[in-house]
Amino acid sequence: MDTIRNNSWVSLCILLFGVLICNKLHHAIAADKISLGDSLTGDERIVSSGDNFELGFFKPGNTSQNYYIGIWYSYNKVSVQTVVWVANRDTPILHPSSSVLTFLDGNLVLLNNLSKTPIWSTNLALKTLNTPQVVLGDDGNLVLRDGSNPNVMYWQSFDYPTDTWLPGAKLGFNIKTNQNQKLISWRSPEVPAQGSYSLELGGPSKTSQYAIYWNNSKEIWSSKDWDEKSKTFPSIREMRLDHNVNGSFFTYSVYNNSTTRFVIDFTGRIQQLRWSGSTNNWNLVWVQPQNICDVYATCGPFGSCKQDIQKCECMQGFAPRSPADESLQDSIGGCVRSTPLQCGNKDGFSPIQTPDLGKLPDKSHLIPEIDSAKECRSACKANCHCNAYSFINRCLFWYGDIINFNNITSSPDALAVFYLKLAASEIHSPQAKRKPKMSLKVLLIIVVPTVITVLSIITILYFCIIRRKKIDGNLFYTSFID
Repeated sequence: MDTIRNNSWVSLCILLFGVLICNKLHHAIAADKISLGDSLTGDERIVSSGDNFELGFFKPGNTSQNYYIGIWYSYNKVSVQTVVWVANRDTPILHPSSSVLTFLDGNLVLLNNLSKTPIWSTNLALKTLNTPQVVLGDDGNLVLRDGSNPNVMYWQSFDYPTDTWLPGAKLGFNIKTNQNQKLISWRSPEVPAQGSYSLELGGPSKTSQYAIYWNNSKEIWSSKDWDEKSKTFPSIREMRLDHNVNGSFFTYSVYNNSTTRFVIDFTGRIQQLRWSGSTNNWNLVWVQPQNICDVYATCGPFGSCKQDIQKCECMQGFAPRSPADESLQDSIGGCVRSTPLQCGNKDGFSPIQTPDLGKLPDKSHLIPEIDSAKECRSACKANCHCNAYSFINRCLFWYGDIINFNNITSSPDALAVFYLKLAASEIHSPQAKRKPKMSLKVLLIIVVPTVITVLSIITILYFCIIRRKKIDGNLFYTSFID
């Protein structure tokens, strides 16, 4: 009897374990589509037919508390979480179980479970669509179609990219829909919200180059023109330019089985990356601009890019806007004053070295009526809106945020022409009095010869002492014999 009872318990445990395993497999290995009446919530997801991509809820990085609906490489293909598309990038949710991805009036919609209000939607006038479904392709494209006529596509994620450009997708301008298909960077590594940088058609005609823009306005880098003879862009041979009645688009293809993507990253650089299965890493194939300090406003407001180490830091008297962003990875946040200005004689200025006038921050204002450095300084000090000044044959003021400042290491060729207004307490703070760190190169030049000299002297003295002892020993031995 006990044996039968024990066997029953074992069978029950095996059954429960099987149910749990099946349930887990249901979440991990699902169909490649969502149809009318289906939904996604929690840890549920769909997987492309060839197991290349997955769609579901994800949390970026290790410290973020927000969740998003997105597409990423399947972990069987790329072992590192690599998100290629985000639906609700500007409207995150706090928990995947609090929302559901489903169909409403023919559209794919992310709904709040409690209020039933839309968080994100494909936002198309498709109320007459009877059997809507979305399918995740092995190319990473999410397509909305009618199940009864799957050859007709009504919407696709490739037309609404985030920061990643996959092979087969197009970037450009659609004349018919007046839609600019472009990449927009993440705000930081753990915040998919729209950042400051975009990759799109650029150049004078906006038809023959691709370019990086800051805040949709300032062009900070562009490729060379399309070479009509070779049918290539000089910088990247895989890219192609297509002109037709719908507009101008550039695409790229991969001619082998490599896993490749282009990304406009949060620092404002366009990168081509290729996955290495042997090292389980994304290898950098190509990047522009190469120097991070050449990226416009990469350090954010009141941030300074150190040319010698290609690293962002806050200007004197400023601290990161977000305590969690000490490395200034959020170019929108940047830095804020540690101590507010008093607006008057209690404020002072800190000189900052720059190589020439061309390296001064943008958005300066010429004060033509001032013709001396002393008067320029006094006028800025008296103006509560003036945050900095410079005078070399003319007086320049800076109002508001100071951006795109590139600092340099101490150099005899540098000119201390930029003066940052600070509270008096910041000017006399230990930080202000702190001497600049000696560069590694200078340190090596001083230390290495010194060490070699000292070791040489010690070696010579050692051998002199040894020889002296031998001579003294021989004299003693000779004296003893005598």
